[in-house]
Amino acid sequence: MPSPSPGSGASSPLRDARRSRFTYRQLAQLATYSTATPLRVVAHIDLDAFYAQCEMIRLGVPEDKPLAVQQWQGLIAVNYPARKWEIGRHCNITEAKKLCPELIAQHVATWREGDDKWAYRDDAAANIATDKVSLDPYRLQSRKILALVKDSLPKDLQKVEKASIDEVFLDLSAQVHSELLRRFPELSSPPPSGDVAESLPFPSAAALDWRNDNLVVLDEDQETLDPDWDDVVILLGSEIVRGVRAEIREKLGYTCSAGIANNKLVSKLGSAFKKPNAQTVVRSRAVLPFLTGIKVTKMRNLGGKLGDQVVSTFGTESVKELRDIPLDQIKAKLGDETAVWLYNTIRGIDLSEVNSRTQIKSMLSAKSFRPSIKTPEQGIKWLRIFAGDIYSRLVEEGILEHKRWPRTINLHHRHAGQTRSKSSSIPSGKPLDEQALFALAKELFYQIIAEGDVWPCANLSLSVSGFEEGVKGNMGIGAFFKKREETPPRRSIDTVPNESSIMEQQSKKPRVDKSSIQQFFHKRPAGDQGPLQVKEHLDANQPQPDDAKFSWLDQEGNDADKSSHGVIGLEDSAHLASLSCPRCKARFGDEISLQSHQDWHFAKDIQDSERVKPTFADQPATSRGHPPKGSGQASKRGRGGSKLEQGQSKLTFG
Repeated sequence: MPSPSPGSGASSPLRDARRSRFTYRQLAQLATYSTATPLRVVAHIDLDAFYAQCEMIRLGVPEDKPLAVQQWQGLIAVNYPARKWEIGRHCNITEAKKLCPELIAQHVATWREGDDKWAYRDDAAANIATDKVSLDPYRLQSRKILALVKDSLPKDLQKVEKASIDEVFLDLSAQVHSELLRRFPELSSPPPSGDVAESLPFPSAAALDWRNDNLVVLDEDQETLDPDWDDVVILLGSEIVRGVRAEIREKLGYTCSAGIANNKLVSKLGSAFKKPNAQTVVRSRAVLPFLTGIKVTKMRNLGGKLGDQVVSTFGTESVKELRDIPLDQIKAKLGDETAVWLYNTIRGIDLSEVNSRTQIKSMLSAKSFRPSIKTPEQGIKWLRIFAGDIYSRLVEEGILEHKRWPRTINLHHRHAGQTRSKSSSIPSGKPLDEQALFALAKELFYQIIAEGDVWPCANLSLSVSGFEEGVKGNMGIGAFFKKREETPPRRSIDTVPNESSIMEQQSKKPRVDKSSIQQFFHKRPAGDQGPLQVKEHLDANQPQPDDAKFSWLDQEGNDADKSSHGVIGLEDSAHLASLSCPRCKARFGDEISLQSHQDWHFAKDIQDSERVKPTFADQPATSRGHPPKGSGQASKRGRGGSKLEQGQSKLTFG
């Protein structure tokens, strides 16, 4: 006989005289996604062998047929029927077909030198010199799945973080809180004493219906304990996740696995516990037993150098044995901060938030040449491909709707073990399309060629970075005054200039409109466009999910998958340091806020020329995006709230 679902019985939770371990405050914190409440509910959903599933659905391959996704002579994804033949990602295509002659091997789509679109090609594996891997088909499916996940959850009660191309985190706390109050309306009433620190009444259900969820096995004494509210909320979370997975399966055809726990660390481990097409629930009481069977190097952020250091330092990769080591001893070996983090991690303690605003910080398209290329004409053909590759992803990011806009374009060239880099700003007042990206890339390429000693070239990579939010119904005041710069005649995209024309082009300076409002604005230091500082924004040591995440750095050396998730970002400390107003010395975190602030100065000067009043420079230094301490004023991307600052007045055009 199945156990009842929470709230399904006739009894009320208030009829039990026992008190819960949890308080009214902790219950209320659920609605705010607080990481402090032990009642928090976080899920991790991971697509099963994602690339392989994409190809099976595209080709109409039955689910019981073995299939692997091929990249050159290697494999980057293997479906579960193929794994029964002991085929893994370590196999090359020849070995895999010996193990399973019936194996369906589908090569990934590729860009081909000179083409303007990626395609699936029967001869791709034999053309590594002229082809470049494209993951666009998988990105397209990933976007569909993410959109469906969001549509499956209440719009006002969802917090979804895309963790990679095939996995998402869900903070279900607010939705679970809402459902909990619906099923147990008595919990909506304030505590009788009025003290939110008072314990909740004990839930009435003696058993919970977990359906087909995988539960971590506990000893008999623990399983005989009546469920408390932490068990109830996890069950509600599992019901929600089961529904999301069913939607993905029914509407798109994909299977996925999930883990449900009270934090990101444990839920991610849970999603990998039983695969494929299953979900694992890790209740609070089961966290320590669950982690006991896991190697420390399989835990989040411990899959690389730090994990190796922990194992070599303490002579074990057993989580159980590491938990026996006193914190002071760990601090002595690893330092205070790392020691405390490790101490908490191996106990399943993780207070990191589900970040629903995760956005890419850059996009990169690259190719390692085997053999190296030796002429400018070859390089130009690849720049065309890179521009098309990046532009297709910019469209995904909403560039056509002006939602997000890259600020900088970067080109890296490798010759004789040395990498040269050039970068330039991307004009924000002109349309940015594939042709414009290509033209900008060529200009950087010509600059590198002009320096000499560039052939043969072993690697080229093009990237855009410094993303900012697009214009939304408002423009900087400069747009009303600045004249459009004349665009010089564009040379043919297939023409490679000679060295003299390159040098002539470098000597020319763009015209500056002396009447432009920009003359009133602070100039950036000349060194701002220097070599880029490249920084990792995702943890390269993070354990990889079920699918072929090693394709983040594919066999060409291309940052294939990772580039779509913002792994390489622009850190320009000199530029950031310059973001201060030269008049009032107010500091800003981004150029949009500074531009807005300087627009205000300009408008105020116009007003003050008609009304003799003190200038803003004489007022207390403050800014729209950075209200004074204690003001309590919220800001939105440096634009500030609806209230005007002291001395401000609205500027009306027309």
